[in-house]
Amino acid sequence: MSIDRSYLEQNTRERERLRALVERLGDGELLAPVNQHWTVAGVLGHIAFWDGRAVALGRKIEQGVPFSPSDDEPEDVDWINDASRPLIHAIAPREVARLALRVAEETDGLVASLPPDRMYPNDATSPLNALRAAHRSEHLDDIESALGVAGGPPGGS
Repeated sequence: MSIDRSYLEQNTRERERLRALVERLGDGELLAPVNQHWTVAGVLGHIAFWDGRAVALGRKIEQGVPFSPSDDEPEDVDWINDASRPLIHAIAPREVARLALRVAEETDGLVASLPPDRMYPNDATSPLNALRAAHRSEHLDDIESALGVAGGPPGGS
């Protein structure tokens, strides 16, 4: 049975989509609301936060440190997002956009270097999801919809 590494191509596609968005957004667009809680820059910071969690988990694999029960993502992450929102929004919008791209690059490089059988979906018990693209795509769709960018889903989600 071969190990699925299709996440690499998907991660690259969504990272490059993130790059294109960050490079074309003006300062005003970064401050635009995506919903009642998040600006565009805030959503980019949210993406960086969760990619950063993936880096922390990936470093454990790299260093041979076993996962602990506290590494598992809670079923309800709303409190984490709510607690991180003021901190994320305190970062200058252009800097948080650049940060999102840097962390995505670091995350994807690390994930590509790790044994696929130590990450979800190849290891159903791993707290590290190698498919970073799914989370990015969801929020990039939200941003594009909020900004009325062609290619975003009609009506948003």
